[in-house]
Amino acid sequence: MPGDLLAKAYAQRFSPTERGARLARHLALVQLDEWGVVHSSALSDDAGSVVGELAANAVRHGAAPGRDIELRLVIIPSLLRIEVTDARADLWPQVRPPRRGAESGYGMAMVAALAAAWGVAEQGVGKTVWAELRRDPPGAC
Repeated sequence: MPGDLLAKAYAQRFSPTERGARLARHLALVQLDEWGVVHSSALSDDAGSVVGELAANAVRHGAAPGRDIELRLVIIPSLLRIEVTDARADLWPQVRPPRRGAESGYGMAMVAALAAAWGVAEQGVGKTVWAELRRDPPGAC
């Protein structure tokens, strides 16, 4: 169908709280399902993990008083791009080497493992952390 070849986009702002991060993950999965990415499929699960991590990082490390975080999804037949924007440009995420006994600090390693590519772009105020997940185009085997 010709309309399936067009990019689709979704953007929503959330409070920079744990509840906002959870809501971002939930609504991302709802939106993906509406776009035909079946809930609990490999892509849906990976996207949920990436959105959850990027949104949680934005809340923990990028929150500023009076500034929301923003989730943006863009989907085309071969790619899903996930972007989370926060208000702090001074703290950029890093993939850290494993530390014995550490209970946190592995989130960006997970994002890097799931994503075909990821990065950070500075904004006028804050930064956008993005990740791209490959997807099979419709009709692919």
